[in-house]
Amino acid sequence: MTDGPEPISPEAQRALQQELAELRAERGSVAATLKDQDTVGDEGDAADEIQRADELSRLDERIARVQERLDGASVAGPPDALLIGVGSTVTVRFEDGGESTVHLGELADADDPALVTSDSPLGVALLGRRAGDTVSYRTPGGPMSAEVVSVGA
Repeated sequence: MTDGPEPISPEAQRALQQELAELRAERGSVAATLKDQDTVGDEGDAADEIQRADELSRLDERIARVQERLDGASVAGPPDALLIGVGSTVTVRFEDGGESTVHLGELADADDPALVTSDSPLGVALLGRRAGDTVSYRTPGGPMSAEVVSVGA
């Protein structure tokens, strides 16, 4: 893995910005349902209040993580053309001789079957590597390795 914050693709940045807006809207809705601390209610009301407070805490944590990722990406600058980073297109040759071209992304996307997320075992192994490097990673089926054939933006 590389040192410091990872750059992200414009698409991933837009997706994170959209998620952040949705999280903030949801947080506002949940916060509006919390009652004044001085209001006395029954145990059911108290349990609902605790559940909403927990949800608010979960939303606050996710908002902080997304905001931190966006802030870090702006500091990181554009991806290095020679090193694999988020947004890179990478051709890898697996142990069985098969080759595959994958896109290293921040967020899972069901519409992109060639996407490998940066936090997956292969994604983590690829980050910061160059063409010609061999990477090792673990899968549910056991340890695997692959050679980086080429790196593109």
